[in-house]
Amino acid sequence: MQVFRHLPIALPSPLALAIGNFDGMHLGHQALLSRLIEVAKAKKLTPAVMTFEPHPREFFTPLNAPARLSNLREKLERFEVLGVEKVFVCAFNQRFAQITAQDFMQNILREKLNVSAILVGEDFKFGAKRAGTVADFKSNGFDLISLPQVNLPNDEINAERVSSTRVRSALANGDLNLASQLLGRNYSISGKVVHGAARGRQLGFPTANIHMRHERPALTGVYAVKLDGLNSVANLGVRPTIAGVPKLLLEVHVLDFNGNLYGKHVHVEFMHKIRKEMKFENLDALKAHIAQDIEVAREYFKSLK
Repeated sequence: MQVFRHLPIALPSPLALAIGNFDGMHLGHQALLSRLIEVAKAKKLTPAVMTFEPHPREFFTPLNAPARLSNLREKLERFEVLGVEKVFVCAFNQRFAQITAQDFMQNILREKLNVSAILVGEDFKFGAKRAGTVADFKSNGFDLISLPQVNLPNDEINAERVSSTRVRSALANGDLNLASQLLGRNYSISGKVVHGAARGRQLGFPTANIHMRHERPALTGVYAVKLDGLNSVANLGVRPTIAGVPKLLLEVHVLDFNGNLYGKHVHVEFMHKIRKEMKFENLDALKAHIAQDIEVAREYFKSLK
C-alpha cells in the first residue's frame, strides 16, 4: 500500500476513491471500503482512500473537537488489511479548508488524482464551508456511489445508524459490548512502549507506558485488556493520586510477565471496564486498589475460558 503525504502532480492510472475521516473504522466505514474494492475490481480501477489529518473539527473547533477513536497509523493498518492500494493523507489546514468544491473536484480529484469513481456516505459534504454535496459529483461527471446508512442487525435503539459519534458515546459510557458491535471488533489503542517514571514498578506493579498521540481519548478508567494477546490490566487517565502536572497516560500491567517491551509498537484491546479512575488518599490505598483491580481482571479472564 502506498501512502501519499502530498498530492502527486498527476496519476496515470484512474482511481476508485473513497473519501472520509474514517475515525474508528466502524462497520459503516468497512462497508464503504468493501464496496470500494468491489467497484475498483469491476471497473479495473485502483482502490484508493483520501483522509484528513487532523480531523477537520480539530482544526475548526479544537476545544470542542470529538474524542479521537484512532490515530493515523491505526487507520492505515485497517486500510491495508481491507485491500486499499493508495492512501492520500491531506493536511487539513487553512489553505485546504479554503478550497472550493469546484476546485476540489477539478484540480484535485480529476487533474491530480485521475479519479473515475467516488465512494462516499450519502450525507457527505466537501469544499469551503461544506458547500459541495454528492449531487455535485454527479453533475460534474464522476461515477458516484453513495452508500446509505448502516445499522446494526436487530438494533433496538431506534434503528440508529452506525457512526463514530455512537462509538464514542458507547465508550464514554463504559459500554464496551455496544462499541464492539459497532466496530465489528473490540476497541483498541496502539502505540509505542516508552519509558515512564517507573511509578508502577515502585508500587510493585510494573507497567508498559503506551505513547498516546492524542490528548482526548474516547474512554478513561481501569480495564481488563489484552496487550498483543497477553492478559493485562490498563489504566487510561491522568493518575489523580500522583502529585505533579496531570498528563494523559495509558499504563498497562501485563499479568505474569517479566519480559521487556520497551520500544515495541503494541496493540491494547479493551475487554472489560473495571472501574472509573479514582483519586486515593495515599499511595498505600492506591496500591491496595490496584491489587483488587488485578484480581477482578484475573476473574474476568477466567470467565472467558
